Amino acid sequence: MMNLDELFCDIDDFCQLFLPAWHRQLLSSGERQRRRASRLTLSEIMTILIYFHQSQYRNFKVFYLLHLSRHCRSAFPHLLSYTRFVALIPTTLMPMCLYLNTRRGQNTGIAFIDSTSLVVCHNRRIHNHRVFKQIARRGKTSMGWFYGFKLHLVVNDQGELLAFRITPGNVDDRRPVPTLTQGLTGKIIGDRGYVSQRLFELLWEQGLHLITKIRKNMHNKLMPLANKLLLRKRAIIETINDQLKNIQQVEHTRHRSIVNAMVNVLAALVAYTHQPRKPSLNITQNELKLLT
Repeated sequence: MMNLDELFCDIDDFCQLFLPAWHRQLLSSGERQRRRASRLTLSEIMTILIYFHQSQYRNFKVFYLLHLSRHCRSAFPHLLSYTRFVALIPTTLMPMCLYLNTRRGQNTGIAFIDSTSLVVCHNRRIHNHRVFKQIARRGKTSMGWFYGFKLHLVVNDQGELLAFRITPGNVDDRRPVPTLTQGLTGKIIGDRGYVSQRLFELLWEQGLHLITKIRKNMHNKLMPLANKLLLRKRAIIETINDQLKNIQQVEHTRHRSIVNAMVNVLAALVAYTHQPRKPSLNITQNELKLLT
């Protein structure tokens, strides 16, 4: 877990560069409106949201009232009431998204892609659900049917985040791949859900080799040993998905706002990028050259 002071300093350095440029753009487009200044700065709000996903708490309200308000007053002397803080969360959507973009890893020539479900309610309560009624959809994974969204991730062999995208639950895993893999080269490893001759050819033209296992109804094909070894290491991205759900709390069914839900996902991803020890294949440079 990253030190709170180090986390705040890193976020504050980003905000010092981001806010002036953002305000100039809003003024030029005429979208900026007069707003009452908050006692908490943007850097402090973002730090609190990310710090929650680094803590052991599973409920943000409990974290804010029992931990932050009682034990972190020295770090945040101008702490607001919980209701007022929740009202300010939507203001961090754009800054959080851009800050996450600065936390992306390097293209090492080996990437892993996968999607995971983001459930917004129990299947028995789908017809009564209202918050995400317009955008959430029913989808199916290897674990069964769910109602909500899909989080698509691309990571490198060091466990660093390269790209992400959130789609409704009924979107095919292969559809966002061309957008997610823009600028990537080398090899990308996925599960059987990414089997597609058209997608393979499209990525091949971009300099990216898609590697997947074959389905049961497909003819067996010869595969280089290096590709077989990489397929065995695909569990790295499944481990990352598991950590995002069980450590960073990227998924829960208590959302009452679409914007706040998206901020929650972004903050969880940022918290993961600050994780000091990420799942990694521990590949040396010589081994990397042989595999790619």
